[in-house]
Amino acid sequence: MRFYSHIGVYQAEKKLGQKIEINLEVKLNIDPATLDDQVAKTVNYADFYATIAQIVKDSRVDLIETLALTIIKEIKKIERTKIATVKVSVKKLGVPIDGILDNVEIEMEQ
Repeated sequence: MRFYSHIGVYQAEKKLGQKIEINLEVKLNIDPATLDDQVAKTVNYADFYATIAQIVKDSRVDLIETLALTIIKEIKKIERTKIATVKVSVKKLGVPIDGILDNVEIEMEQ
């Protein structure tokens, strides 16, 4: 998923913003034999996208680690009994660091 965000340690990042990329991996706590090809018996990834989009839109945190932890907490709330673990990576594309790099990225899992 790609978004435009206003997160960062530097005021310019919060004011001007930057592009970020978020990858989400969710391990489920369900028996595949019970699915019967019914979305109601699993999780809906459209809900995940909408949740993450709202978090990014509202967030003005300093650290991408904080953003990742917020995403993990909120995704788990969507289907508590069906979700075993959530892994999120947040990549800032184009960072204001003096050096040669394309991006910075963190990954967290709970």
